[in-house]
Amino acid sequence: MKQRIYIDTSVVGGYFDEEFKDATRELFKRFENGEIIFVVSNLLDLELIGAPQNVRELLYKFTKEKFERIQLTEEAILLADTYIAEKVVGKTSLEDCRHIALATINKVDVLASWNFKHIVNLDRIKGYNSVNYRLGYPMIEIRSPKDLLHYED
Repeated sequence: MKQRIYIDTSVVGGYFDEEFKDATRELFKRFENGEIIFVVSNLLDLELIGAPQNVRELLYKFTKEKFERIQLTEEAILLADTYIAEKVVGKTSLEDCRHIALATINKVDVLASWNFKHIVNLDRIKGYNSVNYRLGYPMIEIRSPKDLLHYED
């Protein structure tokens, strides 16, 4: 069974970022080869509106059928608000929390992000999972794209 990987906006932008492009492009190769499924949300679409043109248009290279699309729901909004209320992160990280809530509720295998401050951060991950556990949601696996590559032996 193919891994379902939720990607946030930082992964799309990372495709063109000097620091992150190598690992991001390798992850996209896995996607192009059909090894993994990218799960994307309407929240990602909204965040890409303000991005540079090349970042905005990256996902247009692929047919819509290649992606699993999910929508921001009231349940995800409430879960994200709970992360904030429980002080996992501050109010300024609401959009990040919504990505995590969407990935959690939709039971993806992993959420990929380059956001090390609010998302790919061990203390934050423990906080998100503490809330998830208490509310009966599954634990969420969060990694950088670099952690999702296959390396030759």
